[in-house]
Amino acid sequence: MKLNPLGRTGMMVSELCLGTMTFGTQTDEPDAHAQIDMALAAGINFLDTAEMYPVNPIRAETIGLTETIIGNWNAATGRRGEYILATKHSGEGMKAARDGARISSKTIAQTIEGSLKRLQTDYIDLYQFHWPNRGSYMFRKNWAFAPEKSGQTGDEVRAEMEDCLGALAREVERGTIRAFGLSNESAWGTSQWLRLAEAGKGPRVASIQNEYSLMCRLYDTDLAELSAYEDVGLLAFSPLATGLLTGKYLNDALPEGSRKTVNDNLGGRVGPRAEAAVAAYVGVAEKHGLDPVQMALAWCAGRPFMASVIFGASTVAQLAHILEGADLKLSAEVLADLDATHRAHPMPY
Repeated sequence: MKLNPLGRTGMMVSELCLGTMTFGTQTDEPDAHAQIDMALAAGINFLDTAEMYPVNPIRAETIGLTETIIGNWNAATGRRGEYILATKHSGEGMKAARDGARISSKTIAQTIEGSLKRLQTDYIDLYQFHWPNRGSYMFRKNWAFAPEKSGQTGDEVRAEMEDCLGALAREVERGTIRAFGLSNESAWGTSQWLRLAEAGKGPRVASIQNEYSLMCRLYDTDLAELSAYEDVGLLAFSPLATGLLTGKYLNDALPEGSRKTVNDNLGGRVGPRAEAAVAAYVGVAEKHGLDPVQMALAWCAGRPFMASVIFGASTVAQLAHILEGADLKLSAEVLADLDATHRAHPMPY
């Protein structure tokens, strides 16, 4: 499997990354462990998780369970050194984690220690901030985004970033983390983190984990340019638009055990415009004799700013289906049809 640089860290990550947010809810522990085995055997060397996982739903009593399941695999197999492991520090407002405290030098060390214990490892390869303290335009908030709602000035935001970078630098020195990444960030926010790192305040941002798919292309402008010139690659989450791009929900279908059975609007993604867009993208796959899942992932992987595409599979069978298309490269004709579909169905949710 193709490997891409993880920023300027020297680490190389597979262009597909196994996402684990259903480990502990939709995916039980034996299935989760089988998925890790299968992913590594297929050449995937990158796993992504977070302290707040699993999801669907997020519950206080299950916070940290996904990391624990991965940690049990690490302990049982002794194979921790065979892959790159990423996890995340929850941001402000996550009441089940530190009663919703903001990310700061006061929370970082203890949060890393919690993750290390659950993951049964001595180090985390990529440590990410799950969302900015000041808020974000992600998760459909872009429709009414107003930066001044954070109540902070630019100087106050930078001071908070500098405080966090100092704590991260101490963790790098201790050897508990190797690199630092962002998630649900903006071009302005990422540029501030980079500016402070260049001033010697702490580790340089290696990556940005934001939502990205054929149906969610907010990254394509300012952040894409930042990725290209600053070597900060995208780790795309929801590349299948929470399952919409599989086509399995078309015509009001509701497969048993699917995400939509526990989250009926799929985080604000369901609606008539989304339905029309999905039908159009599935139509492109059918026209070219492609599987819509494999087409959507291959399209993401081929984007010039992509470090890795994070996908999730509720079952081993779903993972096997995805891996069958791991080497798919899309033709110029397919890409042209996908571009035309995007122009006809922009921002469908």
